[in-house]
Amino acid sequence: MTDKITACQSRFKELEILMADPDILKDQKRYREVLQEHAQLSGIMEIWGKMRAFEEELAGAESLAGNETDAALRELARDEARQLKKALEEKEAQLKTLLVPRDPRDGKNIIMEIRAGTGGEEAALFASDLFRMYSRYAEGRRWKVEILSVNETEIGGFKEIVFSVEGAAVYGDMKYEAGVHRVQRVPATEAGGRTHTSAVTVAVLPEAEENELDIRTEDLRIDTYRSSGAGGQHVNKTDSAVRITHIPTGLVVACQDERSQHKNRARAMSVLRSRLLEMEEEKKSAAETRARRSMVGSGDRSERIRTYNFPQNRLTDHRINLTLYRLDAVMEGDIGEVVGALKITDREERFKAEET
Repeated sequence: MTDKITACQSRFKELEILMADPDILKDQKRYREVLQEHAQLSGIMEIWGKMRAFEEELAGAESLAGNETDAALRELARDEARQLKKALEEKEAQLKTLLVPRDPRDGKNIIMEIRAGTGGEEAALFASDLFRMYSRYAEGRRWKVEILSVNETEIGGFKEIVFSVEGAAVYGDMKYEAGVHRVQRVPATEAGGRTHTSAVTVAVLPEAEENELDIRTEDLRIDTYRSSGAGGQHVNKTDSAVRITHIPTGLVVACQDERSQHKNRARAMSVLRSRLLEMEEEKKSAAETRARRSMVGSGDRSERIRTYNFPQNRLTDHRINLTLYRLDAVMEGDIGEVVGALKITDREERFKAEET
């Protein structure tokens, strides 16, 4: 641990110099990365400083307990030493957790895909509810949400919606949302008042930079067509929608939300890059990454991760056995407690994996 702390101290000093570098200040992306790393190391340095202070106090208390002739004072010193040891152990556990290497993708923006699964119209309505929940959470974090493509139902649900989220450390928070979300509630169309169970799948893709993947032009088939659905007269008169097929993998991405064919093509390429990057990452990590199989789940879209029970106002995250009886607040975007608990569990699991 001492070697890791020494490395952190050295890097912390480098970052403080970088934060004052005029060239770094001009590059907003790089400056944001430096700030994020500095904030992370600040927490480590703060805990390390408290540990050093506790160790000094503990040495003094133990010395007093060993040399004091007065029995009452000696017992007080021993009691203080016990408390300091406990505090020191707690800080050491916190420090070990923070020293676990971060996922290098945590600072990335993301592309999220929400798709209605079993349950028909009710599943589509819940997909719309989840999008609203994530949008509210993002608003509270001052993140930017932008819809890339959407397939709406007649009563306001989403068969599918794809959107980007931009901001500070978005993937680090939202990656735990990938998987199957199950909802139990009485649909608006249910005359008998019976509770139905539906499901929605969520995918969370870290946004891929252009230089992260080499996509050959000859591997792409690009089709244009007229947009369908809402959007006004213009949408139906021009071939502004874009469909891109990646021939080697068979991946297909379509975007029709913008009136400009150029913008739709750029957005479709962004989604395609992120999906291809996810496939590459899954291949690399399939045999070696234990964190993906930890208590917080693999992030696979077929894995049921959470149940939203509306009659009981209950949310249950099955990966960490967390149950909250305030589903109404959660659906308004108050998911911070869930995200925080998942992050803590993830760190603990990765630390255990590093030790073995």
